[in-house]
Amino acid sequence: MCEQSSWFTPPPLVASGAEVSASGSGSRRPRLWDLPRHCHCPLVGVCVPIEVLRKLVNKAVGGDTIADDYDLHVGVVAECAVRNRISEAVQNELERRFAPVLRRFASVKTPEALAGVWAEAVESGDVAAAFWATVTHARCNAALREAVCREVHMIQHQAGAAVRADLKRVQSLIDENAVLSRELGRVQTRSTQWQSERIAEHERLTSQLMRTRGESMAKDTVIEMQRVEIGALQSALPDLQSRSQLTRRNEDLLNRLRGLEAKLSDIKRENLGLRDDALAAASRLALSSRTTEEAPPPAPAADHLQARSILCVGGRSGHIPIYRDWVERHGGRFAHHDGGVEDNPHRLDASLAAADLVICQTGCLSHNAYWLVKDHCKRTGKRCVYVDKPSVAGFVKGLSQIQPLPSNDTNSKRIPAEQP
Repeated sequence: MCEQSSWFTPPPLVASGAEVSASGSGSRRPRLWDLPRHCHCPLVGVCVPIEVLRKLVNKAVGGDTIADDYDLHVGVVAECAVRNRISEAVQNELERRFAPVLRRFASVKTPEALAGVWAEAVESGDVAAAFWATVTHARCNAALREAVCREVHMIQHQAGAAVRADLKRVQSLIDENAVLSRELGRVQTRSTQWQSERIAEHERLTSQLMRTRGESMAKDTVIEMQRVEIGALQSALPDLQSRSQLTRRNEDLLNRLRGLEAKLSDIKRENLGLRDDALAAASRLALSSRTTEEAPPPAPAADHLQARSILCVGGRSGHIPIYRDWVERHGGRFAHHDGGVEDNPHRLDASLAAADLVICQTGCLSHNAYWLVKDHCKRTGKRCVYVDKPSVAGFVKGLSQIQPLPSNDTNSKRIPAEQP
């Protein structure tokens, strides 16, 4: 069992030390070798771990033991029957290891109280320390010691059964751990592959980001250079902004002019149709007037309007081209003023002064224009024909009232109408 001389000797048939008093009435705590032999096996097995026990034996014998755990346990139990180096080493180890519990048990004064403290310790799970403190207590009698040893014996059996159950659970956990380890390996393989793919993707995106940043910096540089160039051009041409505004305004005006020209073309086409209809209606109206009136005035001949300026004041804008065409076809000159609606009222005096004959359409002009025409014609003696309803037929009928007059005729003819 030992590399040196054998230390194990069979236990003596008779204990050398005095047996502990059965009454437990003394005040001295018994030592390990003072206890009955049946207490040594559970004390060594429960209270001293096998690794600590091997160290104690190696130190006591001065060498390394070669016995297995069971032989070591049996040899130490046999040596505890007498006082020797091994039993003293085990005694000292137990006293040192369980010193706090021994101090707590020292306050117990009766075997009954000691039994109660032992039961509490077993309930809390501190069996080893309480076992040593109880069997070596001065108030522990033979009956209590026997009961404590039996209980520890059963606890060992239960602990062994629990250990066997734990071993089965451990084996099951080992098998499950093997399965989980294989699954973990597969997961780690996939994770490594995924991580490699992500690293490659990250490197690709990083490279793309660097290229994009370079392109952006180049574009920013070009933009800044163009901004500086534009600033220099603006400094060299301070009126560049006003020119740009005028150019835009000119473009707007051109677009508006094109729209107005297109609208004017549409109006002209419409007026051509209206002119033909108006001329036909005027001819029919003139014919009916000559048949109904007792002394119909003769229609003015072409030479009646020759070289005369006819001013039309008021009227609808759609009829003006028809008026103009009719007058010019009969040898006259046509002028028009809208009566102050759109044309400047101050231009009416000049138009009246240049006219030889005034056609005043009282239904489509302002009051100021009406009184201005009336006052001018009265003051200058200029011929003026008043037409109540602005129409082509009324205009032609008004001109039909003109009689051949000498150039210095100052009379004014009026078609009966209500004043505005």
